[in-house]
Amino acid sequence: MQTAMQEFATAFAHTAAAIRDDQLGHRTPCQSFTVAELLGHVGQVLASSERAARKQPQSAAAPAAPAEVAETARRAVAAWAEPTAYQGTTEFGPGEMPADFAAAVTLQELALHGWDLARATGQPFGAGENASKAVLAVVEQLAEAARANGGYGPPVAVPAGASAFDRALAASGRNPGWDA
Repeated sequence: MQTAMQEFATAFAHTAAAIRDDQLGHRTPCQSFTVAELLGHVGQVLASSERAARKQPQSAAAPAAPAEVAETARRAVAAWAEPTAYQGTTEFGPGEMPADFAAAVTLQELALHGWDLARATGQPFGAGENASKAVLAVVEQLAEAARANGGYGPPVAVPAGASAFDRALAASGRNPGWDA
């Protein structure tokens, strides 16, 4: 999972750092978020993820500026690079959970919202096939609960030969062909 998280964090950080001020109001594939709102959301999640990996108390402070969110992605992945990060339980998001589950949530946040931001701002986005397979496995694991809480939409049909990443997007309710 660490390799996949690193690949998607690199792609996410590159995408976030390249977002221009004039793009902050653009709509995203996440229907309820503009680019600025999605950056704020992901900035919070990634700051929380970093603290979760380090087993530190949660805080409300989170970045929202593109360059700051990009740096938060780098810090979160560096924190998850520590072998002890995956052990035991940790506080993340709504409460305490297994640390390896918090890491899985982080991976799908980087992958799915990185793609959302890239699509909304006209940037390329992706990672290698192994990283894409890892995020597909996480999305499939989270899909039922995420749909129940409104985090994912209904699955989208994709061609039989679709890539693992396109299948992950579709399983999360995203149309891989979405265009701003």
